[in-house]
Amino acid sequence: MNRFLFILTFLIVTISCTRNAVTGRNQFKLVSNEEVQLLAASQYKQFLSSNKILSATVNEDAQMVQRVGQRLTAAITAYYTSLGKVNVLNGFNWEYNLLDSKEINAWCMPGGKIAVYSGMLSVTENEAALAVVMSHEIAHALAQHWRERISYGMVQEYGNIAQSVSLPNNPGETQSMFLNAYGIGSEFGTVLPFSHKDEFEADKYGLKFAALSGYDPKEAINLWERLEKTSSNGKHPDFLITHPWEENRLAHLKDQMPEVLKLYNPINR
Repeated sequence: MNRFLFILTFLIVTISCTRNAVTGRNQFKLVSNEEVQLLAASQYKQFLSSNKILSATVNEDAQMVQRVGQRLTAAITAYYTSLGKVNVLNGFNWEYNLLDSKEINAWCMPGGKIAVYSGMLSVTENEAALAVVMSHEIAHALAQHWRERISYGMVQEYGNIAQSVSLPNNPGETQSMFLNAYGIGSEFGTVLPFSHKDEFEADKYGLKFAALSGYDPKEAINLWERLEKTSSNGKHPDFLITHPWEENRLAHLKDQMPEVLKLYNPINR
């Protein structure tokens, strides 16, 4: 890289890094949050139209997903409002849907577009564990891991930051980066694995969100132990493929627990 390009790249990286109000760390962002949320809303609508969604009107499991989603998002809204940071929820129009699928999976797109696969309920086994899963996915969205991934994807795809920075002005290319960030190909909804850093951030904030919503965060320990057991036959469930298991993950969750439990206020149901 010549000196001019090096300096230009350095300046663009510096300018393109902004502090995330949820995690407090600087993130590399070449696309706007609004742009990513619009793309997510469009793709989520397409996903719902091409998959069987269980109706909360008649299905108790779908009702549980709705109930958990509403409790989580109400608590998250109240929490960030109390901190004077309600703007972190700008553009979030929450949707929670249960997909009729044997896959063990769940995700949350930017803007709060959540999908839980019915196969996941065979592993969560109870409402608190489902809340742990959904709050973890919500944490990925609030931490803007998708936006960061798309930005790095632009650089990897186009070779240098100076060229990539012009992509937000090209909707077709930006959408392509969005789809690549999700790993969307022949089967929509297949999400690429998160990084070690992203996973630990989602664990940390997801546990906090679950506790603030009145769900026992200790269920995270039981949940991950059950997920590991589902891999004993050599076939990893989709959730473990997209959320790679780390040997020290349980230790990390246990380390977080004392502080998280201070936020836990059980709600009788």
